[in-house]
Amino acid sequence: MENYKTIKTDGFFEETIKKSRFICQIKRIYTEEEGRTFITKIKKEHHKANHSCSAMIIGGNGQMKRSSDDGEPFGTAGVPMLSVLEKQNLTNLVVVITRYFGGVKLGTGGLIRAYSGITVATIKKLGVVEVKKQVGLELTLSYPQYQTYPQFLEKIALAETETIFSDTIKTAIYFDPEREEELITTLTNYYHGKITFTKINPKIIELPLIPFDNDT
Repeated sequence: MENYKTIKTDGFFEETIKKSRFICQIKRIYTEEEGRTFITKIKKEHHKANHSCSAMIIGGNGQMKRSSDDGEPFGTAGVPMLSVLEKQNLTNLVVVITRYFGGVKLGTGGLIRAYSGITVATIKKLGVVEVKKQVGLELTLSYPQYQTYPQFLEKIALAETETIFSDTIKTAIYFDPEREEELITTLTNYYHGKITFTKINPKIIELPLIPFDNDT
């Protein structure tokens, strides 16, 4: 499981809808046991709440999916929450939405909109990342070469990382494996063959994404 999308960070978001208090909490997980442990923890913390509905997806292809309405009318909570995760191709996370009933019934459509809407709002607040396994090159640059390095990075649309300054400058770039040949050629040409670089171990990189480019 080398490439997938998930939330940037664990967290929560709270909203009141027609006097009902909804608290959405999302956490990164890697096993179903982790997800169930988190759900149990939330239910204990909010044991006076009317419902703590949940949805989780695990696996690079989202092959393990679970959802629960926790007493809400069938299909009005867990499934809409899970649907949001599926539409955004998110995985390795669990969502728990706790509801304190405020005395006003929302109806089937209202519940679906409430549970899916707060899931969307929470994901937007926490952010989304693409987790990728990338290969890397360590470059050794002279100080004059480093002066033009930002222009090179802009040209190849990559970021500088792991930079160390001494008598020379060592820095690294990470990229998708299929770009390796192209980048080595571009690097060599850019510095007219007068550049030293070595391949380094692959690394798991988290690239920020903008969630919900299209309306969910």
